[in-house]
Amino acid sequence: MSRWAVILAGGVGSRFWPLSTPSSPKQLLALVTKRPLLVDTVRRLAPSVPPSRTLVITNATLAAAVRRALPKLPKQNVIAEPKSAGTAPALAWAAVEILRRDPGGTMLCVHADWSIADEDGFRGALERAADVAEQTQRLVTVGVVPTRPDPGFGYIRPGGAAGPEARRVEKFIEKPDRATAAKLIAQGCLWNSGIFVWRAADLVLEVRAHCPEVAVALPKAERGQLSAFFKGCIPISVDHGVLERSTKVLVVPGEFGWDDVGTWAALHRVRARDAADNAAAGDAHLVQARGNVVHAEGHTVVLYGVDDLVVVARDGITLVTTREKAADLKTLVDALPPKVRERP
Repeated sequence: MSRWAVILAGGVGSRFWPLSTPSSPKQLLALVTKRPLLVDTVRRLAPSVPPSRTLVITNATLAAAVRRALPKLPKQNVIAEPKSAGTAPALAWAAVEILRRDPGGTMLCVHADWSIADEDGFRGALERAADVAEQTQRLVTVGVVPTRPDPGFGYIRPGGAAGPEARRVEKFIEKPDRATAAKLIAQGCLWNSGIFVWRAADLVLEVRAHCPEVAVALPKAERGQLSAFFKGCIPISVDHGVLERSTKVLVVPGEFGWDDVGTWAALHRVRARDAADNAAAGDAHLVQARGNVVHAEGHTVVLYGVDDLVVVARDGITLVTTREKAADLKTLVDALPPKVRERP
């Protein structure tokens, strides 16, 4: 069986304002390394899946930029959603597209905006999950072994064993508060990473059986009618639409330094830090300052005697907040006047 990578690369990433914009969203920014997150994602998968079997699903407005960022990817492998409808329609379309090209194909589904510390371990977990999916004809998710009680992630409660590598999923748990997250970790729960592996044919079967929001439009997908398919779907995530409703879901645990890089504060975990625990990029000078995140483009940033701040400077805009408040940056962006918020 051949294996395909499906990379979800839609969205704007408003929590990385002012760096992220509708025309240059988070996945096209170099936030962790010197390469854009999306480019790193494709590079990371390349030893397991060649560009010819890599699909990138993105917004129609970003398709041209994605193709420029990934010149080795076949043009037809960048799928431009005419509207955002959630991950269930996106992955269902990808499954039907793969079945058109490769009826036995297996999908390795990831997001474009992650940081992975152990790339060999990441690929190994994907390959183990693919083996399980192909042998059992089940839907498999990779649950990341938690390193902290993080309220920003969903959790998976594993059930009974389903072979040497996998366990049944007993329950998906929405983002809990920090105290509940700590209890879940003590009980052996895993982070819901959003890494999904399944045969394309098995996903389509489960969509038909459990997700009427998408199943109603599948005939349009099978006829190759992209716009009509997305128009006919009710927006829903694959977690809610399929995985939480199906009885054929397994989880494979993984440990490979995964982080979803959801906020400016997350860069403190994934970027290199100096002796004072600061994560700085660009022309930044920090004196008697600890635990700060600084991103300077075209500006010099100086911090003195302050701790745990996020400072972002670019194109005449300077954002100053705390690492704690950085998770709620959407509230700030929504409150700004359009001439500031939408500045290119």
